[in-house]
Amino acid sequence: MALGDFLRNRRGRVTPAEVGLPAGAGRRQTPGLRREELAALAGVSVDYYTRLERGRDTNPGRAVLDALATVLRLDDDERSHLHRLAHADAPRKGGAAEPMVVRSALARLLEMVRPTPAYVLSQTSDLLAANPEGGSLLAGLTVPGNLVEYVFTHPNAREVFVSWQRMAEDCVAHLRSIDDSPARSALVAGLSRDSARFADLWAHYDVREKSGARRTFQHPRAGRLELTSEILTAVDGQRFVTFQVDPDTPDHAALRLLTPQ
Repeated sequence: MALGDFLRNRRGRVTPAEVGLPAGAGRRQTPGLRREELAALAGVSVDYYTRLERGRDTNPGRAVLDALATVLRLDDDERSHLHRLAHADAPRKGGAAEPMVVRSALARLLEMVRPTPAYVLSQTSDLLAANPEGGSLLAGLTVPGNLVEYVFTHPNAREVFVSWQRMAEDCVAHLRSIDDSPARSALVAGLSRDSARFADLWAHYDVREKSGARRTFQHPRAGRLELTSEILTAVDGQRFVTFQVDPDTPDHAALRLLTPQ
């Protein structure tokens, strides 16, 4: 029912006015678009669209998915997610268990980029390795550990991330973007139990691929740092993440204060 859940969520976010429809007389019982409205705009029958939402048709064609994505005003990440849920893309990459031993080439890179904070993460953001500056920047996140769990449950996180809300939203949206797996299901179940804020964001169903973003950190020695993340993804899904800064700037000089004494 993952496809149906996503369609219902996004249908509820689009107002009739946004797609050129009148609001209609009387109170609308359904937030956003009605099924018949979305079906008509996408050029499919109401019966067929209802089967999609109810999980009775799990292999819609690419043209149908693209039409639904256009009416639902999905961005590129959300459109890709819709295709993955419907099994309309190329074979999925998430069938095998995630490799939990860090790739040797990525481990060497951790040392090469110092004093830039750097990490190796699994698809579900398990911390596989970090250089000393990375460990110092995210105080309390250790191997084994998980970045998303750190953001939502560790007492340091709201002090470390100056824009904690944005970081929290991005972490959950990234989890939504990856294929389901036992590791993701266990992580989501635990966080939904332990963090009401995570549960709310998970239900909101935002989808975003992880990409470079500017983050503000607070560190006891280095002070406030404005850093930009860069992410390289290996063929097995492991992610090499760095937080960089422009050379010859105060923040660049402050990076050396992250090196443990």
